[in-house]
Amino acid sequence: MRGTEEGIPLPSKDHSFNGMDNPTFTNEDGNLYCVVTESKAKNEKTIKNGTITTHKKKDSNKLAYCVTDVPPWYLCILLGIQHYLTALGGIVAIPLILSKGLCLTHDPLTQSHLISTIFFVSGICTLLQVVFGVRLPILQGGTFAFLTPTLAMLSLPKWQCPEWTQNASLVNATSPEFIEEWQSRIREIQGAVMVASCFQIFVGFTGLIGLLMRFIGPLTIAPTICLIALPLFESAGNDAGSHWGISAMTTFLIILFSQYLRNVPVPMPTYSKTKKCHFSMINLFQIFPVLFGIGISWLVCFVLTVTNALPSSPQSYGYLARTDVKGDVLSQAPWFRFPYPGQWGVPTISLAGVFGILAGVISSMVESVGDYHACARLSGAPPPPRHAINRGIGIEGIGCLLAGAWGTGNGTTSYSENVGALGITKVGSRMVIIAGGIMMLLMGIFSKIGAVFATIPTPVIGGMFMVMFGVIAAVGISNLQYADMNSSRNIFIIGFSIFSGLTIPNWVNKNTKLIETGIVQLDQVILVLLTTGMFVGGFFGFILDNTIPGTQEERGILAWKQVHEDESADILDTEDIYNLPFGIGTRFCTGSWTRYLPFCPKPREQDPSTSIQQEDSHDQSKDKEKETKH
Repeated sequence: MRGTEEGIPLPSKDHSFNGMDNPTFTNEDGNLYCVVTESKAKNEKTIKNGTITTHKKKDSNKLAYCVTDVPPWYLCILLGIQHYLTALGGIVAIPLILSKGLCLTHDPLTQSHLISTIFFVSGICTLLQVVFGVRLPILQGGTFAFLTPTLAMLSLPKWQCPEWTQNASLVNATSPEFIEEWQSRIREIQGAVMVASCFQIFVGFTGLIGLLMRFIGPLTIAPTICLIALPLFESAGNDAGSHWGISAMTTFLIILFSQYLRNVPVPMPTYSKTKKCHFSMINLFQIFPVLFGIGISWLVCFVLTVTNALPSSPQSYGYLARTDVKGDVLSQAPWFRFPYPGQWGVPTISLAGVFGILAGVISSMVESVGDYHACARLSGAPPPPRHAINRGIGIEGIGCLLAGAWGTGNGTTSYSENVGALGITKVGSRMVIIAGGIMMLLMGIFSKIGAVFATIPTPVIGGMFMVMFGVIAAVGISNLQYADMNSSRNIFIIGFSIFSGLTIPNWVNKNTKLIETGIVQLDQVILVLLTTGMFVGGFFGFILDNTIPGTQEERGILAWKQVHEDESADILDTEDIYNLPFGIGTRFCTGSWTRYLPFCPKPREQDPSTSIQQEDSHDQSKDKEKETKH
């Protein structure tokens, strides 16, 4: 007997699925819309006479496409480009920030190669995460969590840039001496990222991420994420200060578009089979505020450059606002350049770099777990089970390993910006993110595109940093909503952690000789860790939160677990979304021993309707045996 759900008919034997679509999300009207229920209460099911009846709660939100839906190919391309553009600002910003520490301030061509490389690797990591990792529509890209320890490592006396590399007239980008200067630094970053990524792979595929999350709460996460951005105020101020008028305009435009005009719809030409060519109202300012802000400021700089309104002397204030400062990079960059592992040479390894990047790895892992749950909620999927989270963290570790091998100067992590874009666009299909990953791969091969972004004027970048770093710091502070901030205990922990994360690195940078032990390697490790505000603040937050007496509710652990807990969802929904693709889960994860693999789906429990059918068939076979004997 075949059961049916009320309003959701079970698939017939004649219907075949391609592994990407999910019949559970089919509506009564047959449209490509699915329902996301914000309430924690699940759909109630009753079984009567072999028929499954579902009592649904009130619909609270509709998605155009759910996680397992496959939109038309042209929509996948357009929506994939949109996700690529959403991540554009954050991904481009990382090589531009690192360029000063790598002595590449006056070598925009190499900056463009770094931008192309990080796009290429981000595309690979996105495809790995969506297909084999957590299998949610979540984009991968460079992470600011690695940026602070990397800059701390590059500030060591050994890696400080020679003065001649900061003088444009003395820099010859093709000379072997200059090439060795910047490549030796990026090889050091590569080795640190590759070794630290092995820790993330181990934590993910062994399931230790669950044990780690038991001791990490809001009072540890808040100072850690907050101190990713706060120490970068000097970098943002230097870039913005190259022309405060242009940087202020960039900041104003981004704020205007993202905050004041975000709910203002703009008519855009669209096409559909029913309405053909027509105009639809789209909140463009809410989707592309950073892109619009940078684009308009960039255009203003171009007009001021053409009209010679900006000074033409490199020694004059405002010269860096000109668009022709790095104009030669477009003509020098090749049309096609295929990034490959080891393109900058064989990576080198130092304990100082590894320990510094490890602090970024731990912060990135904890942040990614929160992104997985948010992405599942916005894409119409049940909360991710433990095996999917373990697999996702493990794949992110592999992504960091690849980023180190290719030499991006950074690692990879889940992009919160694109998780937010799912809620804006109402499109949660993972096929769209696959299209976005392919788009990033192609953009990494076309070097001219990376060269275009390398020519963005310095004050425009500074204006973008003013907003971006502020938002990252605010994201860290927002984690305090789970804790009781009326508690003097919590106020002390968060205040001391953040202030220590700013004070200690500042003092150590000015008094490096006072902490020397005589052992060079140990001195480098201590120097990198103590000059990384994220590590110092997170360390104090972790120790104090786990040693000072306080209730689970006071510490925010109960509310934190309530948001991040692995809620048991409907077995059919969970397996259709989080199971391994291409039949891997059903072929290789069916044995009893696989339940001990933290990244493998647990054997599927028997469905109630199936058990009823088996009981009926068993009773019928017994009746036949009795009749035969009689």
